[in-house]
Amino acid sequence: MPNNSMDAANTATQSVNTNTHTESKTMKQKKRNSQWTWYIFLIPSFLGILLFMVYPIAESLRLSFFKSNGTIETFTGLANFRTVLTSGPFWNSVWNTFYIGIFQIIITIPLGFIFATLINSVSKGKNFFKVLYFLPNVTSIVAAAMIFQFVLHPEMGILNYILGSLGLPTPGWFSDPATSKWGVILLAVWHWIGFVIIICLANLQAISSEMYEAAKIDGASGIQQWLFITIPNMTGTFAFLLITGWIGALQRFNEVYVVGGPNGSPARSIQTMGAFIYERGFTGFEFGIASAATYIMFIIILIFTFINLKVSKMKI
Repeated sequence: MPNNSMDAANTATQSVNTNTHTESKTMKQKKRNSQWTWYIFLIPSFLGILLFMVYPIAESLRLSFFKSNGTIETFTGLANFRTVLTSGPFWNSVWNTFYIGIFQIIITIPLGFIFATLINSVSKGKNFFKVLYFLPNVTSIVAAAMIFQFVLHPEMGILNYILGSLGLPTPGWFSDPATSKWGVILLAVWHWIGFVIIICLANLQAISSEMYEAAKIDGASGIQQWLFITIPNMTGTFAFLLITGWIGALQRFNEVYVVGGPNGSPARSIQTMGAFIYERGFTGFEFGIASAATYIMFIIILIFTFINLKVSKMKI
């Protein structure tokens, strides 16, 4: 009888182990099937990335080593890069890009921060001001550029009408190479300032009110609180705006194309790097030159982004 009991116990244990092993195997199989299901859903996105991102990048790199008009290709090595780096119009476009970008950032970030501080200090109507200032940012830059052509028209524009009424000089704006860059800067500031205000407001509202209460108890004035509490707590936001602003400014194309065409009229005064690439590629059919210029622009953006990260001490 004792042997029979032990045999029964062993049989029961083996049965339990077998069931446990079977359940574990089933769970692993279900987990594996679930993973394959997710991989199947990811395939369309993966194919899209390969077709519309990886392939154009690789094809552009290949074209940069060829003289190509779209049908006939001749291998030229680094000649396209040499042509771009010794081209006067290219360096003129680099100058225009940096000039517009620097003044856009210098004006927009401090001005947006001041507006955000004022909006944050009011007790009522915050949402109204948020919407009011953010509307330009959601407006199509192409439509905004067309409107600014009318607003800044030297003879029929409303801005020159106001300046003339006040007895001030009336610039030629987009019709004069001396002032055309400032027309683009005004447009860029108007379009980007809503984004800067919203980002600054989000960070301002995240600063602890206890810090301000402690400062008030210590007798700090409103300006001292702004200087020694608000601004130091905004350094991360300023760094983020600086980097995103630079990347956007160095890629500027749409508004200058609408206002001045691919050659940045008048007298190439507003032709940016993006417009230079478009002019050579799609109007001159010099796809090798355009591809080489694209990679040079990529290196320039990479260098300045790296410098910005180091200067702002922002971590990725």
